[in-house]
Amino acid sequence: MKSYSKTDVGIKRTMNQDSLFCSDNPVGSFRNLFIVADGMGGHKAGDRASRLCIENMVYQIRESASKTPVTIFEEAITYANRAVYESAQEDSEYEGMGTTMVACTLQEETLYVANIGDSRLYLLRDELQQITTDHSLVEEMVRLGGIKREEARLHPDKNIITRAIGAKDDVDIDFFTVELRPSDRILMCSDGLTNMVEDHDILKVLNEHQDDKTLVETARALIDTANQNGGKDNIAVVLIKPFADEVKK
Repeated sequence: MKSYSKTDVGIKRTMNQDSLFCSDNPVGSFRNLFIVADGMGGHKAGDRASRLCIENMVYQIRESASKTPVTIFEEAITYANRAVYESAQEDSEYEGMGTTMVACTLQEETLYVANIGDSRLYLLRDELQQITTDHSLVEEMVRLGGIKREEARLHPDKNIITRAIGAKDDVDIDFFTVELRPSDRILMCSDGLTNMVEDHDILKVLNEHQDDKTLVETARALIDTANQNGGKDNIAVVLIKPFADEVKK
């Protein structure tokens, strides 16, 4: 396995409210762990929400005695949700804060994914497949036939999230499992990338850098593309080659 993570403040923002956790090494009973959190709720609150989310998730995963990845993720996300929610209730400065979250772990040849909000996980297998589902108003509008998919990216309500960690005292989590193949690659990102770069352009960048020995140039190219297109938000990127050491170059 090879992985690389990078976050960038973007062009328009002065504070980075995206937080990352990226570990190829064991975390609790997980063999590896990757998390992207995109905070919201004001200048300081968004930064705090995303950091609290990741800190509390990682803590609970390390402490968990559960055996299945989905149960471990559910415990960790519930624990993090409580931490963010209670922090917002205790200090008016952080009132209304919350964060999106997408997390994954690779166990043997199976990828386990959890998400809340509109941070995404993609699988690159010939084509770019979005594994997670956005929890946003425009996604609901697309699903119900109110707007077309191509209208969603530029819709004025694009940033309205329907689920977030810390928004309520309970949390509704989506889980996904993917059976991986040797040549698969994984991209996790905040909407600072996907709002600025369309999927076909993300795929183009990934294909242009598929032979890189490291993932650093690929991540930099994705972030540069988002900034060249306006860089209106913070940008977080995690790239994973699950079987990099096993696949012949």
